[in-house]
Amino acid sequence: MLKSYKALPRALRWGLEILLVVLLFIVIRSWQSPGVASGPAPDFQGVTLQGDQVSLEGYRGEPLLLVVWAEWCRICRIELPMIEPLAERHQVLTLAIQSGNDQDVREFLAAQGLQLPVLNDAQGELAAELGVRGVPVMYIIDADGMIRFTEVGLTSRWGLKARLWWAGRS
Repeated sequence: MLKSYKALPRALRWGLEILLVVLLFIVIRSWQSPGVASGPAPDFQGVTLQGDQVSLEGYRGEPLLLVVWAEWCRICRIELPMIEPLAERHQVLTLAIQSGNDQDVREFLAAQGLQLPVLNDAQGELAAELGVRGVPVMYIIDADGMIRFTEVGLTSRWGLKARLWWAGRS
């Protein structure tokens, strides 16, 4: 089989290899995609690491960017500093999952120089309600509590700003 594959024209081999990589990428992305990608956001309530009482109801009225991340996620470490400036102009709540106790998460944020509103989901209960299978995951929840956009993996600040703007128009 390997000998017959090598006998194929180079362009055809490259095309097959590219197709295989694209299919692998699609399979991985579909596995990572959360179980709740649209519709009503699950209700939640809790106390952030900063001591603020939060709930989905408390964010009604304008779009919310809900970012699910973990301390052990390398992509999250790249993305969180990009999220922080969005919190200056938009409603942002981050959800730390399986990252230890509150003090562990505080120490991580301090080491990274981040000041984000964080709800610690140490056991991953809210993440499970959201259908999270991998991190990072970003949800744009509109003013009525409906999930309008879901993004898995690394994304851009401009893309998130555009989605927040769009969700605010609905």
